[in-house]
Amino acid sequence: MPTTLKEFEGVFPKLVADLKQHAEQYNLPTQALKWFEESLYYNAVGGKCNRGLSVIDTTQLLLGRDLTQDEYFHAAALGWMIELLQAFFLVSDDIMDSSKTRRGQPCWYLKPGVGMIAINDAFMLESSIFILLKKYFRSHPAYIDLVELFQEVAFQTELGQTCDLLTAPEDNVDLDNFSLEKYSFIVIYKTAYYSFYLPVALAMHYTGKASPENLKQAENILIPMGEYFQVQDDYLDNFADPETLGKIGTDIQDNKCSWLVNQALKKVTPEQRKVLEENYGQKNKECETRVKKLFDELELEKVYQEYEEARVAEIRQKIAAVDESSGMKQEVFAEFLRKIYKRSK
Repeated sequence: MPTTLKEFEGVFPKLVADLKQHAEQYNLPTQALKWFEESLYYNAVGGKCNRGLSVIDTTQLLLGRDLTQDEYFHAAALGWMIELLQAFFLVSDDIMDSSKTRRGQPCWYLKPGVGMIAINDAFMLESSIFILLKKYFRSHPAYIDLVELFQEVAFQTELGQTCDLLTAPEDNVDLDNFSLEKYSFIVIYKTAYYSFYLPVALAMHYTGKASPENLKQAENILIPMGEYFQVQDDYLDNFADPETLGKIGTDIQDNKCSWLVNQALKKVTPEQRKVLEENYGQKNKECETRVKKLFDELELEKVYQEYEEARVAEIRQKIAAVDESSGMKQEVFAEFLRKIYKRSK
């Protein structure tokens, strides 16, 4: 049985208690301890938790049975570590992008009294991962693999973010800087590794199925799937209803090197390109509306739908070709695809 968000969220208070206990040994003043706890709840809880839930579901699929209470807790703990990694990225990202809302509430740094303390809070969210790993997995045969996996994926994500920020600085719009190659690098490293590969790789290490061949199979399917997911995200940022999405799309105003603008650049006439150059990346509602209108004229919704069908067909072929002889399961990947195909938020 797939786990539920409610069951998964039920594990979090125990992990928060562990982190507080760890901090208390240094005689941390009560005010700082309360602050840490609030940051943990505010920034890690409240999302869809797809990454965290995937660790549990993948563990169950790899073992081919229901999990014991102990196994469930350990898989959920690993899942929450990804959610903490995600929280670390989002708190930082929202400051870098001057975002206003996250998960339907003000970004952490915009909460009264928080401001730039949020930078340190982001560091603490990341450090929490390694405290929990040590507490629960130090005697696990794959302990060092788990530690290195988190470190490597964090670095890969930061490389993606570096490329993103340099390709599309908010205060300097240069459409010549954009390309689908750069876009692909950004999304593979900024999103695909930690959102898709990491949950499965963690479950594989935990269940002892992480042979080099199995890890390679997982990477070959999950990285293209993560790229598809990000393209979908860019599409939703512009075309989805903000009510459904839970946030107001800001890619156009933020000068993002998004899939849509790269597709637009492939199709524009010189006149249309001029419209893009004058209006893209401007912190201005009218400019944003002009860009959206241009995206409609270029029929980017149709371009996206064609892309989606072609990419999903490709991924399904790869899933069908998975070698299950050393413990990998096609179902792991099919389940991931099922969750994201045709999503609306």
